[in-house]
Amino acid sequence: MAASAKVAVGSHVWVEDTDEAWIDGEVVESDGEEIKVNCQSKMVVAKVNSVYPKDPEFPELGVDDMTKLAYLHEPGFLLNLKSRFNANEIYTYTGNILIAVNPFKRLPHLYGNDIMEQYKGTDFGELSPHPFAVADSAYRKMINEGVSQAILVSGESGAGKTESTKMLMQYLAYMGGKAESEGRSVEQQVLESNPVLEAFGNAKTVRNNNSRWIS
Repeated sequence: MAASAKVAVGSHVWVEDTDEAWIDGEVVESDGEEIKVNCQSKMVVAKVNSVYPKDPEFPELGVDDMTKLAYLHEPGFLLNLKSRFNANEIYTYTGNILIAVNPFKRLPHLYGNDIMEQYKGTDFGELSPHPFAVADSAYRKMINEGVSQAILVSGESGAGKTESTKMLMQYLAYMGGKAESEGRSVEQQVLESNPVLEAFGNAKTVRNNNSRWIS
């Protein structure tokens, strides 16, 4: 929701920008309907109902859960993701939803058996945001409540859906261990589904030219 009709001089706000989406600045003039904002050494005039308040105490490294933000709006949301991304923290929660930002580079410190062991049986939200936490939560509910679980992985082309899904599969395979069903271990059954995943994940699109199977 945009700012209320009253924006005091000296307030810090976010103003929409054609080049950077949103820029922040300080209100230097206000007549109740329009305000003048000093944004990064340039003056911007905007309607009062088109700006958003900025949290002057926003932490430099952001927060691990968007629900902790003082203002949950688009510019605050994007700033938080950017701050965490710059610190190589590519995962962020919004409640029980995990947001993943494609780092376009390898971050081996985030994965591996030692990391999976840390998330094993840990309450959701106790550790840093991670696909392993989502997978563990679904696995625990499936085991404890005996109810089928589903994890929805959504995003635009090139966002990293395939890699995120592989992380989920990796954790479920790890938790499944070597228990056999129809002569195959849980790990084998999970990993055998990977070719189907690859077929969808490697489709050529306008935004993501990584086709191997589909042209």
